[in-house]
Amino acid sequence: MHDEPYPIDRPALYVVATPIGNLRDLTPRAQAVLAAVDLIAAEDTRVTGQLLKHCRIDTRMISLREHNEREAAAKLIERLAAGEAVAQVSDAGTPAVSDPGARLVEAVHAAGYKVIPVPGASALLTALAGAGMHSPRFQFHGFPEPKSTARRKEFEALKDLPHTVAFFEAPHRIAESLADMAEVFGGERVAVVCRELTKTFETIRRAPLAELAPWVAADANQQRGELVVLVEAAPAKEKDAAADFDAVLAPLVRELPVKQAVKLAAEITGGNRNALYERALQLKGN
Repeated sequence: MHDEPYPIDRPALYVVATPIGNLRDLTPRAQAVLAAVDLIAAEDTRVTGQLLKHCRIDTRMISLREHNEREAAAKLIERLAAGEAVAQVSDAGTPAVSDPGARLVEAVHAAGYKVIPVPGASALLTALAGAGMHSPRFQFHGFPEPKSTARRKEFEALKDLPHTVAFFEAPHRIAESLADMAEVFGGERVAVVCRELTKTFETIRRAPLAELAPWVAADANQQRGELVVLVEAAPAKEKDAAADFDAVLAPLVRELPVKQAVKLAAEITGGNRNALYERALQLKGN
């Protein structure tokens, strides 16, 4: 039997969210789990070691990084097979979200062992909470392509989406990335740069991309630390209302003079006659 303050399931993998900056954001449950498991798989044992020291936790750690995740997963499944409980953490935030961890979780599921997520801090959700984006939906794209040409191509594919688009970005690329966003999304598109969330020098700046890009480029301090960028949804395009009536108008235009076709279409659909006339001319031209 294990003498422990928290009832841990064994065997099981606990996927534990850790603070993104402020150590007080570690939840009581997460702290209890980290103290009670048999082993912690950490992205960087030095970083996690600071957190454990702060919480006075002495649980043993091993390294689980992107380059050794498959090998480490096999060893951790052996520990689960021996009846142990393992916690997985990244350097900050929720594991497997633009961090190592997904392959381990997949392997544990495949091996038939329980996976228990322990929620907590998330840079993405923290940024969304502070951004004031009105769209009820968002799409997360992790880190954009590192090279400008590929990055612009990526942005081109996203610029017309009707919801917020969210990115992480590296500090040494943020200025160039924002400049590419301004060019592709349009300088008038509102975006929010969230830097060093929950930390001493936290910055949240909301402005059109035409302002954000030069502001970041001119201030070296804004090119340091952890960054989340949110771009507002594409503005709704004005719909050609007359095009809604093409099913009625198009066959009439094919068989009748334009004026007669428009008159009948207006009577049938109730649509605006001037708009229908303009649409009829377009159809006739096709």
